[in-house]
Amino acid sequence: MNSLPSRVFETAVNELAKLPGIGRKTAMRMALYLLKSRREDAEAFGNAIIRLHNDIRYCRECGNISDNELCSICESPKRNKSIICVVEDIRDVIAIENTGQFNGVYHVLGGIISPMEGIGPNDLNIPALVEKVESGSVSEIILALSTTIEGDTTNFYIYKKLHSLTVPVTAIARGISVGDELEHTDEVTLGRSIVNRTPYENTIQKKNQ
Repeated sequence: MNSLPSRVFETAVNELAKLPGIGRKTAMRMALYLLKSRREDAEAFGNAIIRLHNDIRYCRECGNISDNELCSICESPKRNKSIICVVEDIRDVIAIENTGQFNGVYHVLGGIISPMEGIGPNDLNIPALVEKVESGSVSEIILALSTTIEGDTTNFYIYKKLHSLTVPVTAIARGISVGDELEHTDEVTLGRSIVNRTPYENTIQKKNQ
């Protein structure tokens, strides 16, 4: 591919093209847009990106992104701290929050078990979840991972880790198509799947039938 007339512009295009779902042509349009923007707007965009790395923190309780030591969800006195929804990453927290159907708190694993990608249980934030349950302050664990082989494997692993602790473990209803990620599920369907959650044991029985 021919190089662009400006090395500075080409560098900007190459960096933008690294973003997920952004091809080179789209990156070029974005770079042109930023080039034509007011200097203040371009600087505000650049500063916002830099602040993502410099200023964003991770909640010490759930692993959600936050501006402070505790995220706004864990800090809120209106949330039921005894009900914990286990999710893969921050995108799932955002998706579930958008439904307005959940009033508990979250536990972000930071991924799911995936041997193909070299991700095992020890790479995830599972020990902290077990500690929360062992503290005796948890009344329900909701498994809200994607309905993929990796998601199901992670669900089962967590269930086995918690099984002896007598805390109820539920799973979101399977109104979500197999293989779909929570962030791509419409809010109504996702909201219903949370409200109509079922005991995790039921999902195991259905698979074995």
